[in-house]
Amino acid sequence: MDAAGRFENKVAFVTGAARGQGRAEAVQFAREGADIIAIDACIDFASTAYPGATEEDLAETVRLVETTGRRIVATTADVRDFDALSRALADGVDRLGRLDVVVANAGICSGALSWEITLEQWRETVDVNLTGVFHTAKAAVPYLIEQGEGGAVVFTSSVSGLKGTPFTGHYVATKHGITGLAKTMANELGEHRIRVNTVHPAGVETGMKVSDLHPLIAKYATTLGPIYMNSLPYEILQPEDVAAVVAWVCSDEAKYITGAQIPVDLGNLIR
Repeated sequence: MDAAGRFENKVAFVTGAARGQGRAEAVQFAREGADIIAIDACIDFASTAYPGATEEDLAETVRLVETTGRRIVATTADVRDFDALSRALADGVDRLGRLDVVVANAGICSGALSWEITLEQWRETVDVNLTGVFHTAKAAVPYLIEQGEGGAVVFTSSVSGLKGTPFTGHYVATKHGITGLAKTMANELGEHRIRVNTVHPAGVETGMKVSDLHPLIAKYATTLGPIYMNSLPYEILQPEDVAAVVAWVCSDEAKYITGAQIPVDLGNLIR
């Protein structure tokens, strides 16, 4: 099938859709024929050094999706708030008629030595990156089961969901956590033909630099270089690079793939 029609008459739900990978995923699925349910908190987080997405960012995602000719239901909602997330999803399903793809993408990152992570950093990172993914799956999976036509779920993990990246222990813990959750859910949902996978990008150009997370990353760049190095001669991914892989793994071309960890890592994980 032509990629332009892989998701015709389907609906994709994307969290963290106001910018970065989430926006790229919403636009990618729309270009391939899907209507979109999108949410984003559109706030600044207390524990992160970079600005959060804005309502204007989410409006731009809406504009970009609509230029493809597809419909989009976009709501400002925080993945930490299960009731708000559930209402936004229910409204989207009511208006668009179904649900086929779930991309739990929303996430944050900050830096510190593991024993110096503040309680606020730990709680906020776990609440957004791990509990937020659980909330997304908990709200969405019953629709897929009831619909009875299978479906695809993708959790955005990271190379840090497969290795111990220094100075981001709280982030690493959450990304490992959602990797494990996806494996369990893949086992549980297989009988319903619902596939659950994780994608594991290396650095992505979203405005946040790894070197900004903690000064020790620059200080120990020489000794820790192999932890951050890519084997391919590229420094960073674009959001669209990840979105293309997410769309593929959600398509019928990957219908036999579930419980997998899909690296989009420029060879970062090769050891």
